[in-house]
Amino acid sequence: MFKAIKFQLAIAALVASIFTGEISAQGSTADQPEMSIDAAVRKEVITALSIQLIRSYIFEDVARKVEADLNRRLVAGEYNSLTGASAFAEKLTSDLQALTKDKHLNIRFSPNPIPEVGPAAEPTTEQRSNRERWARSVNFGFEKIKRLPGNIGYIELMGFTDPVHAGETIRAAFAVVANTEAIIFDLRRNGGGSPEMVAKITSYLYGDKPVLLNTLYWREIDRTDEFWTDPKLPGAKLADKPIYILTSNRTFSAAEEFTYNLKNLKRATVVGETTGGGAHPGESRRLHAHFNAFIPTGRAISPITKSNWEGTGVEPDIQVPKEHALHAAQIAILKDMATKVTSEGEKRAIAGRIQVLEGEIGKMKVDSK
Repeated sequence: MFKAIKFQLAIAALVASIFTGEISAQGSTADQPEMSIDAAVRKEVITALSIQLIRSYIFEDVARKVEADLNRRLVAGEYNSLTGASAFAEKLTSDLQALTKDKHLNIRFSPNPIPEVGPAAEPTTEQRSNRERWARSVNFGFEKIKRLPGNIGYIELMGFTDPVHAGETIRAAFAVVANTEAIIFDLRRNGGGSPEMVAKITSYLYGDKPVLLNTLYWREIDRTDEFWTDPKLPGAKLADKPIYILTSNRTFSAAEEFTYNLKNLKRATVVGETTGGGAHPGESRRLHAHFNAFIPTGRAISPITKSNWEGTGVEPDIQVPKEHALHAAQIAILKDMATKVTSEGEKRAIAGRIQVLEGEIGKMKVDSK
């Protein structure tokens, strides 16, 4: 129970940072006031980091190798020249990711003191209220919902927020595209979020039988959580609609899960660029008054591939630059539609729209030179 609550709060904070632009998919440190540090601080941070990794990181053997490597670097004086807190955090992050190939694992410097966190507890009424207010302020991640020429549905999702209060918004979004020929999900600017929201949105793309989408294994507590579609959710299901997903190298974490799940279930066609490659959820851990670490404490395990997208990303079915992805997806949808219509007028209209889109892609290529 407590683990689930801590994870939900961590996800809420992570998604908020994604929406506000405080971090990138790869976790780079944002510009902020600098602070000088000495050898004692560097040692304290590395010692605390090693303890947290061995206790909680999803692969204990990797954590022990990281501990040995960081201590070797510390003793050899590799960090002696790093007297700035931000530079030290960036160097540690770089070293950690080089050793583990884990893009979620990162160190952050905070100019403001980081409070010590006691045992996990139920979130307060104020915390719940603030989280709900923020989620509503970003429309639960639904940035744009519209119909494109050719009766193609388009939904841009900027992140996957906590789904607790999102039901009405999700149903309304799908109502807008319910009568379209196909639906495009634009995740090119989506940095991730809640796997529960991934499952809830995906539920509207399936019918009356539950489908196992993904599992998350938590090493520290030796538990596996399963994420299924829910056929009982109210609203129209769109199980008959072709689905296309737009990706970029910024598509990360839960956005990659959504893409990976649907691609492997043969439910969606992916268009764009290979995604960022982060499949290990976790939580922030305090290392020092001004440093914390995001420690991946779980890993995704697909029921289909028995693996995940960590370090590799999700490869698109139609590989094009992210700027061309929306056009390329529409062209693919329209070409499929052209094989099904019998009216000569409809065929000419589809051919004309394809010609327009191909011309716009050509112009983008010229303008990018």
